[in-house]
Amino acid sequence: MTDLSLRVNKVAAPLRQQVFEHLRAAITSCRFVPGQRLIERELCELLGVSRTSVREAMRQLESEGLITSVPHRGPIVATVTLEEGESIFEVRAVLEALAGRLFAERASAAQRSELHAAFEQIKESFQQPDAQNRLAAKTRFYAILLEGSGNDILMGQLKTIQGRITMLRATSLSYPGRSPKTLEEIERIVAAIDARDGDAAWQACLDHVRSAAAVAKLILAKRDRSSDAAERKRRARA
Repeated sequence: MTDLSLRVNKVAAPLRQQVFEHLRAAITSCRFVPGQRLIERELCELLGVSRTSVREAMRQLESEGLITSVPHRGPIVATVTLEEGESIFEVRAVLEALAGRLFAERASAAQRSELHAAFEQIKESFQQPDAQNRLAAKTRFYAILLEGSGNDILMGQLKTIQGRITMLRATSLSYPGRSPKTLEEIERIVAAIDARDGDAAWQACLDHVRSAAAVAKLILAKRDRSSDAAERKRRARA
């Protein structure tokens, strides 16, 4: 049976943007895993669109660092190394801490209510087996946090690395036993925001990212060691 789950609705929004968003979601949710080749013909079939639409989306994905072109192999899903992950987490920690502070100080009552609803969605998603639901719930929470910060420059800075942040978020969320800790940390962020305490919100966001970073680094380090071992074996056979 043909897999139609990535099919694009050609009337709901501009086609190019739909194709980009579908492929981006497939990468950040690890449906397409790091190192996987992205074959143009197969993507056209999955999405039900032309080669031109796929190529335009791939260029945009490459600009976000989500895919990379490898000589003689073509485009593949980018792999975030341990060193890159550490750098991204350092930047993310400061930017999201600032977003938390600004949200606590500036957000409207409607935005605060929306953030509470997003937190409830996170809690519900953690009771379900679908990892993509958890990732989507956390992504929505942070989208609301950024919107309520009222700082377009901050939003723009985070947008440039948002795809790789989402990939790393999926990595840390996959770690066994991480879920209860995640909920505690986000609840602390929400409590600080409810108190309109910008300093506390800053610290809660900072601590949450640092905690996620520690987990993600363990996973990335293990993956890098496995990749190095596989490469040494390949060279030994060559």
